[in-house]
Amino acid sequence: MAVNLSKGQKVSLTKDNPSLRKITVGLGWDVNRYDGGYDFDLDASAFLLGASGKVPGDGDFIFYGNANHASGAVTYGGDNRTGAGEGDDEQIAVDLSLIPDNIERLEFTVTIYDADVRRQNFGQVSNAYVRIVDDATGQELVRYDLEEDFSIETALVVGEIYRKGGEWRFNAIGSGYQGGLEALCRSFGVNV
Repeated sequence: MAVNLSKGQKVSLTKDNPSLRKITVGLGWDVNRYDGGYDFDLDASAFLLGASGKVPGDGDFIFYGNANHASGAVTYGGDNRTGAGEGDDEQIAVDLSLIPDNIERLEFTVTIYDADVRRQNFGQVSNAYVRIVDDATGQELVRYDLEEDFSIETALVVGEIYRKGGEWRFNAIGSGYQGGLEALCRSFGVNV
């Protein structure tokens, strides 16, 4: 049975399941009625952050242009350019046992491709969620449905996995940003 979280809630992933190793972070959304003439392309990303709250190097930013972390710990599952279909629109695979010791947290984000040019924002998106699935069992462990109205934002930090006291935990963040992927990259220390 999945734990449903609200914004700001935290839960341990490994306290009651210490053998948890491989998970899938699934992200999904629907596009509201939109007649702007462009496809609505949302992109998931992961930022692997050190103690400073920044990526140790540009290779610690996983997205459609850098799909695999050098450690093998994080893999981007592919770019869904329309969001069509049921279930997760994009997925990021994580092997908790392979995350390098210098990485303290993984931030999971969603941005709108070319949002400014296409005049799109997250106010035009509904039913957005992030969920964590145990790959060994297929069981959904955690789910966070974003219910906020992000009417001007073009980037979201939806949640994070972080180390605390020898455990891996999940935090439902749900924070919106303007400036799209570039703004997130600058915030997390990726050279753009």
